[in-house]
Amino acid sequence: MPKKNFDLQAVKGTHDILPQDQFIWEKIRKEIREVAEIYSFSRIDTPILENLDLFKRGVGEATDIVEKQMFVLTTKGGDKLVLRPEGTSAVARAYAQHGLSHLSQPLKVYYEGPFFRYENPQAGRYRQFHQVGFEVIGGENDPIYDVQVMLAALRLLESVKLKNLTIHINSIGCKVCRPIYKKHLLSYYKNKKKDICKDCNRRMTQNPLRLLDCKEDKCEQAKKGAPNIIDDLCSVCRKHFKGVLEYAEELKLPYQVDPFIVRGLDYYSRTVFEIFMEETSQSGEKITGPALGGGGRYDFLFESLGLKSTSAVGAGLGMDRIVDVIKSNKINIPVKQKNKVFLIVIGIEAKKKGLELMEEFIEAGINISESMGKNSLGAQLGSADKAGASLALILGQKEVFKESIIIRDMKTGVQETVLLKKVVAEIKKRI
Repeated sequence: MPKKNFDLQAVKGTHDILPQDQFIWEKIRKEIREVAEIYSFSRIDTPILENLDLFKRGVGEATDIVEKQMFVLTTKGGDKLVLRPEGTSAVARAYAQHGLSHLSQPLKVYYEGPFFRYENPQAGRYRQFHQVGFEVIGGENDPIYDVQVMLAALRLLESVKLKNLTIHINSIGCKVCRPIYKKHLLSYYKNKKKDICKDCNRRMTQNPLRLLDCKEDKCEQAKKGAPNIIDDLCSVCRKHFKGVLEYAEELKLPYQVDPFIVRGLDYYSRTVFEIFMEETSQSGEKITGPALGGGGRYDFLFESLGLKSTSAVGAGLGMDRIVDVIKSNKINIPVKQKNKVFLIVIGIEAKKKGLELMEEFIEAGINISESMGKNSLGAQLGSADKAGASLALILGQKEVFKESIIIRDMKTGVQETVLLKKVVAEIKKRI
């Protein structure tokens, strides 16, 4: 029986990163490494697969991530695993498992890689997405670290030429003052059940702070008169928040206090923030674009995992969204210089000699391209032109016999013959 046709497409919510976009991704990864080095973050990599309970306990069972967005699988042994939906809980698990608290504190680590959430795909948001994170774990609960992770995230965005950036900062308090605010918030929403979406009605009982995070139009309108959590902060949280803003002022960070930034995960406490890029609409109006990243303090995460209370703060940035913004704003990212030299070989003996010659160029630190599978001179010259080569080296049977090679200027078409043993030195002079 003939095989049934199938949809030859990437899985919904995933996307291929094609060769023509790789230079943008490589630029971002290069800047991640440089920013991490400048601010003393060491690399950490955690597995893509983690235990389901890690995120149920860490992120929170009433969050959208745990309720709706995790890819869960059961192993043959019956273990419940999940494709990691975020990086912070995994880093906390690694910190505890490997006794990293015995290292100099605070421990500053960064990571980048793929993460997975089952949600409706849209611009800059995928079911398999790529994220970079900066985490500061252990040490004192000092607001200076809150600002350091903001700074690292901001400098990374600036390094890829993103402009008009603003950090929206808020405090969501702690176990002492947050319950008081929740009561005031629920009191405000008590008579607004008809004015908010179905999800927000559910959040009123499960996760009230998420009422401020909803992006539905009617919910955006409903929250405009909501009480401000800053008014309910306890003295300790108020002092911490004041310290964050003072450090931000000292560094002249582009920030604004935003009482509607709450972040959606249970482990956050005190400082939360998101970074936005101001854009221009078709009518010329300045508007706030989608969040490029965010984060905050998560001093309660380790407790929720049954561990010793540990101070921690972090930031995460969506790499896919950064790439989309770079492309949509036509931001010029320098392309790595293509190989300037292209080797053309005609005939079996020339191919054999060509392989040896390529190794000589590589040992000399000169990148060289080829399309030796093509037999004709014209086809290989066409490949050299497409590759953007400035010089072509032409090696035929005659040249092999005479131990020489032709150097062709691809722009002018001018050719000259040199000895094979001198060609590497000659090319070094010209590139």
